[in-house]
Amino acid sequence: MAGLTPLTRAWRPAVLGLAGLYFLVPLAASVVFTVDVPGRGLTFDAYTRIIGTEGFLTSLLLSLGLAAATIAVVLLLLVPAAVALRLGAPRLRPVVEAVCSLPLVVPPIAFVAGIGTVLKWGPEHLSRTPLFQTFVALQNPDFPVVLVLAYAVMALPFAHRALDAGLRAVDVRTLVEAARSCGAGPVRALVTAVLPNLRGALMNAAFLTLALVLGEYTVAQLLGFRPFAVWIVNVSGSQAQMSVAVSVLSLLVTWVLLLALAGAGGRTPGARRARTAKGTP
Repeated sequence: MAGLTPLTRAWRPAVLGLAGLYFLVPLAASVVFTVDVPGRGLTFDAYTRIIGTEGFLTSLLLSLGLAAATIAVVLLLLVPAAVALRLGAPRLRPVVEAVCSLPLVVPPIAFVAGIGTVLKWGPEHLSRTPLFQTFVALQNPDFPVVLVLAYAVMALPFAHRALDAGLRAVDVRTLVEAARSCGAGPVRALVTAVLPNLRGALMNAAFLTLALVLGEYTVAQLLGFRPFAVWIVNVSGSQAQMSVAVSVLSLLVTWVLLLALAGAGGRTPGARRARTAKGTP
């Protein structure tokens, strides 16, 4: 703050205050809407009735399962690819970045229209082949694998940026060579030497993917499935207060996870060891 002008010192709190109002005022209005019932005064019935509402637990568990599967698919695809690019093919990084950025260019409506066309074309032309059962399994309403594949594609830009930022801060080649010199194979070198140093990046990628899956509505609705976001929209027609209450709770849980992620990922093992050596917590 020593080199800042008085005008800059005055503008910073003003900008932060306006940003805080921009986010907090709608949230406060939503909370008031859920607890202020005309003729009954202050009540928390909208929150107490959430768990017992039909479809709540089913849709929430479905979204959490889809999120876990999507996170696994995204990390299994991106982590080995990103490490391989760092070690053996750095010139291909622009190509991979362009491919991972494509979901930001393609509108979700066009994306889901293409998926729907493929899902309709498959059973019509492959009904007498073993692939017919594959198309049926992809659309199983109990666990629609097609949503996992779609969400994995949609999460690529965010997860790739998070992992790339983590890899830029780590000397991957030195870590792998050190592990190989100790007798570790390629897979063991990746697991024991590289991944522990990418904990923050992995958590960021996982959190961004989780937030995308829990809040995604367009693809699931147009494909005819009912995860958590679709359930919230459907229930809002008959129980508006409760749907807003669920949205508020989801937002608060997301914020808590984000703060926990920031606290856990902000302290690397090296930083903790350095603080311990200095005698600080």
